[in-house]
Amino acid sequence: MSEVKTNKLTGTTSAGDIDVTSEGGAVTFQLQQGLAKVWTNFDGSGTVSIRDGNNAASLTDSGTGLYSVNYTNNMANDDYATNVSNIMQNSQINGTSGYLTSSVALRFRNSSFSNTDSALVAVSVKGDLA
Repeated sequence: MSEVKTNKLTGTTSAGDIDVTSEGGAVTFQLQQGLAKVWTNFDGSGTVSIRDGNNAASLTDSGTGLYSVNYTNNMANDDYATNVSNIMQNSQINGTSGYLTSSVALRFRNSSFSNTDSALVAVSVKGDLA
């Protein structure tokens, strides 16, 4: 078994260009493209608060079931992907209600399509940082 210890990875072609070989060995992909650039776990009920995260500067509570996750470092554009989950029963994520380079807006609704707060929300963002 081998072990590599380092504090920094730098590509040889360009500093941010690091290829990783797939599990089957047939293809490579860029390491940075597969990393979450923002993630957070937050309490969206009562006084909203971030439990933990990376590159999530703050939250905005825009009303019942409406939140914005504000980034510490902006995304390069608004063409990124998000994964969002919560623990409410009989609720649905109505999707994001807005992608900005500096934040993403979220909306949660219950089975009656009324906006509703969620006590546990997890969000991750994949795309290119500015």
